[in-house]
Amino acid sequence: MENKYHLTQKQNRFLAKKNLVNMVYSNSKFEGVNTTLPQTQTIIDGMSVAGVSIDDIQVIINLKKGLEFVINNDQPYTFEISQTINRIVAAEDALEPGEIRTGNVQIGGVEYVPPVPSPDKVTAMVSKMMNGNFTDTEKALKMMYQMMRDQVFWDGNKRTAVLSANYLLINAGAGIVNINEKQLPKFNTLLAQYYESGDMTEIMQWTYDNCIYGIDFPAKR
Repeated sequence: MENKYHLTQKQNRFLAKKNLVNMVYSNSKFEGVNTTLPQTQTIIDGMSVAGVSIDDIQVIINLKKGLEFVINNDQPYTFEISQTINRIVAAEDALEPGEIRTGNVQIGGVEYVPPVPSPDKVTAMVSKMMNGNFTDTEKALKMMYQMMRDQVFWDGNKRTAVLSANYLLINAGAGIVNINEKQLPKFNTLLAQYYESGDMTEIMQWTYDNCIYGIDFPAKR
């Protein structure tokens, strides 16, 4: 799974900034936020929108802050980056934002029950991903889906996983990953299958084929 894009960090940060509203809009759908794209833009711009709940507005604001953190930081990825992202995006949702889950949770719609993650296992998982013989895109997608299945945090795991993947991609110049609203039905089907089987091959390939974006420069003559 080769990197689809080979951008400079400056180019990749430009790409992410230009797509910030779309990325916030897409990621808010994980939480069932029903705003339109123009409403999302208005909220990001700091203005109120009639008929949108305070909870939905907070999800959007926190996602904006989370993406700004991702775009504006370039230190090498460690798990602490994901903890910071979760602390931002799940500030009002999680029992302990940014902390590894210490109790049992269930995932709606599947029989799979993720075990309580130990800090040692989380650290080992991150080390395996980061030090493995994978491309930057593979690292980002593997990390993203492992974090979702493990339910590492009390809440906000999908949002945290996608933003963490984008942190890796942006700093590698490998584009961005965004699962848009029209792709959610297929994504949810594949994610449920992955949760049950533990095999991320199909959902990784689908994501690679359909959800990685970049800048296409015309070929030089």
